[in-house]
Amino acid sequence: MRHVIFRVEKERYGLPLSAVREVVVPPERFTRVPRAPPAVSGVMNFRGRVVTVVEMRQLLSLPEGQNPPARVLLLDRGRRDLGFLVTDVEGIEALERVSAAAPGKAIPAVRGVARLKGVGVTVLDPEGLDAAVLALFTPQK
Repeated sequence: MRHVIFRVEKERYGLPLSAVREVVVPPERFTRVPRAPPAVSGVMNFRGRVVTVVEMRQLLSLPEGQNPPARVLLLDRGRRDLGFLVTDVEGIEALERVSAAAPGKAIPAVRGVARLKGVGVTVLDPEGLDAAVLALFTPQK
């Protein structure tokens, strides 16, 4: 199965190609959303559609990095437009074997891990990412 391989800081991730609509350069500024969680950078206009843009680093609870995000991965989520800020996109690669994430330690957005040219790639689940973003807007009890 072919995946879009991208980096968040130095970590490599993959998303199924079928889930990614497009990769774009982020605008200089996003339109802020009042009372949005910190992981939400804001919204942007993309071809007349309003796209919610989420900082992937914060969504995955990664530490603050030195490299500013340089790309927005636009997911194909049907009627809802969702984008993720990532450090860079490396390309499209075939990932043959994806091992399941370790039980108990996995977050819903992680489907598993794979190896690509001797380097580990964390494979993300589009539905899990969608659920993680929705959880940002759900009040904690």
